[in-house]
Amino acid sequence: MDPTFLRQFWTLVEDAQATMLLQLDDVSLSAWLIGQVERELRLDYGDVANASHYIQSKLPLIRDLAQARLGGF
Repeated sequence: MDPTFLRQFWTLVEDAQATMLLQLDDVSLSAWLIGQVERELRLDYGDVANASHYIQSKLPLIRDLAQARLGGF
């Protein structure tokens, strides 16, 4: 993954409301994150596919981070 994408993505996750990250199902959360990243970065079709795969693989970590921000750990 491109370092610019990774930095932008994890900043987006940190800036998002933890409750929202936890309330969305996996499909909705992935779609929301891709939409947010696409707004910030110009992604072509291949980049969107790679980003989607990356996001899918990181959903448990994203939820764990959100839960920790709410004081759940």
